[in-house]
Amino acid sequence: MSEQTYNAAILGGGSFGTAMASILAANGHGVNLWVRDPETAAAINLDRENSRYMPGKELPEGVNATDSLEDALADATMVFVAIPSKAFADVLSQAREWVPEGTLVISCTKGIYADGFLLMSELLHQYWPHTRIGVLSGPNLAKEIVEQKFTGTVIASADSELCQTVQTALSCDYFRVYDNPDIYGVELGGALKNIYAVASGMAAAIGVGENSRSFLITRALAEMSRFAVELGANPMTFLGLSGVGDLIATCTSSLSRNYQVGFQLGQGKTLEEAVETLGQTAEGINTIKLVADKAAELDVYMPLATALYQVVYHQQPLEIVIHQLMSGEYKHDVEFQLGVSA
Repeated sequence: MSEQTYNAAILGGGSFGTAMASILAANGHGVNLWVRDPETAAAINLDRENSRYMPGKELPEGVNATDSLEDALADATMVFVAIPSKAFADVLSQAREWVPEGTLVISCTKGIYADGFLLMSELLHQYWPHTRIGVLSGPNLAKEIVEQKFTGTVIASADSELCQTVQTALSCDYFRVYDNPDIYGVELGGALKNIYAVASGMAAAIGVGENSRSFLITRALAEMSRFAVELGANPMTFLGLSGVGDLIATCTSSLSRNYQVGFQLGQGKTLEEAVETLGQTAEGINTIKLVADKAAELDVYMPLATALYQVVYHQQPLEIVIHQLMSGEYKHDVEFQLGVSA
């Protein structure tokens, strides 16, 4: 726990927003947790738990839930935005007047905004250009964070002082925070891995072998890095926690929402049934279509993502994913190597 304390606002009372609130409050910081529904806010404050997203997990003292954006952002020196990508811009627009110049703002949302294929940091630059912006991403399944099972995460920003402040605020004996200046690469890692978590869940449902799953995950990493580099990211970023680390966590754990949706699709449920059963946002479902379209536009070879788009959105048989993976053009095992010229 750090000696310096901060007032933090967390916009979004879902599972990850609740996890961040727990860490910050336990570290001695003041936390305002914004949720849309006044009844939910009242219940969190009364029961000291978020019964919808984290039932049975007691929140530390210092977490105050509110349905007022103005109240949530009052005196906040840092703001964590943990809102589904579809609603991200709308909330930024609503909250703009209560965010002072120079406020530290950290996106925790692992998705892509459909209108313009924008990452959340790009939306922040559009709506809150007067703030200092960073991105938090890594193998961070919210339930395990609240249970204090140790893990690491990455704060990404070209603003080294912001990174240091967030490291100080969040680090504790079970949550380690690393920094990375490649904000775009870290953010793309968090968004893209959701696609392959859906594919991994589907593969598990039909009983593929462990060799097959390892093969799928490794080739997913190749696709992710190939696509991200085309958009300006550093390929080395994908060897870190926000790349391979997050990919492993979400592709192998039933705690992953995207994995759960994929598993249900693999069992024969429709997309609508799978999403309804989940009852939470699975960012990968939207990301699949956005990335497949963008890959076609940029002529980036992504056989898994494009095949998965056909399976999820056009009801093609799951075998098409396997066929695309096994019959596509031959590629190098490792595409980005240090000290090797093309």
